[in-house]
Amino acid sequence: MKKYPEAIGPYSAYRRVGNLVYTSGQLPINPETNEFPSDKIECQTRQSLLNVKAIIEENGGSMDDIIKTTVFLNDMNDFNAMNEVYKEFFNSPYPARTAVAVEKLPKNALVEIEVIAAIDK
Repeated sequence: MKKYPEAIGPYSAYRRVGNLVYTSGQLPINPETNEFPSDKIECQTRQSLLNVKAIIEENGGSMDDIIKTTVFLNDMNDFNAMNEVYKEFFNSPYPARTAVAVEKLPKNALVEIEVIAAIDK
């Protein structure tokens, strides 16, 4: 069983080109249940990042190999709570990051996270 959810449409969960891994936006879907872990931003952020981590590890990398992230939030008021969980997954030097609020995310998620990683393995 995969440690990250399958794409929910006609796209790949990630693509690798040379040493670069580009993930699609990772919704907070638990791959074992196909459901969100809860309706709390902290739990959804953690699940999205666990999905990212599983993809990066499948490609022989670690979270330290991530060079850029994009965080899509359903509500910018969740920024600080998202950030508290986000910082548990990354070490200095942190990846470059963009965080934006969007009107609506697939499946009414509160957060979606995509990354680019440079893996030299």
